[in-house]
Amino acid sequence: MKQGSNSDSFKGKGAMFSNREFTREMRRGEEGKVDALLMQSFGGNEEVKLVRALRKTGAMAGEMVLPQGDRIIGFFALSRFRQPKDWLCLAPVAIHPDWQRQRNGRRMIGLLSEWARISGSYVVVLGQPEFYGRAGFSLERAAGLTSPYPITHTLLAGPGADVPKQELTYPKAFESI
Repeated sequence: MKQGSNSDSFKGKGAMFSNREFTREMRRGEEGKVDALLMQSFGGNEEVKLVRALRKTGAMAGEMVLPQGDRIIGFFALSRFRQPKDWLCLAPVAIHPDWQRQRNGRRMIGLLSEWARISGSYVVVLGQPEFYGRAGFSLERAAGLTSPYPITHTLLAGPGADVPKQELTYPKAFESI
């Protein structure tokens, strides 16, 4: 839609369409904006260190951002598990504090979970079951996984409805956090 069209009426706080831009791949040169977002969202630099280590070691499979004008208000990283091969780890996920509780995170992660289902890709996240469950991830489907992290907070998105039995070996970058 063009600027000044009826879509401008949907920009209010909490409105379903408060952000008209969509998630896209992070572009070269946006690393600093992502670092700033991660520091604001998490109150420290541990996630910044994790993302940099994933990039440096080649474990990063993809980085997506949610832009708002010239700002980055959302981010998520997908990295490759060492085992099982071809599975992806979702971490970290961040929404700028000023943009939280407006469905931006759920929409961003919901699109990812639908992509996982359609593409036949398995994506695992360690996080809040209530949030990730509403976005399409399943705590029940992750029950057969073995992980160094709590299974009670491990969720799975991907094809089918099975409960895979797999041992998760995270990228080495996770060992430093």
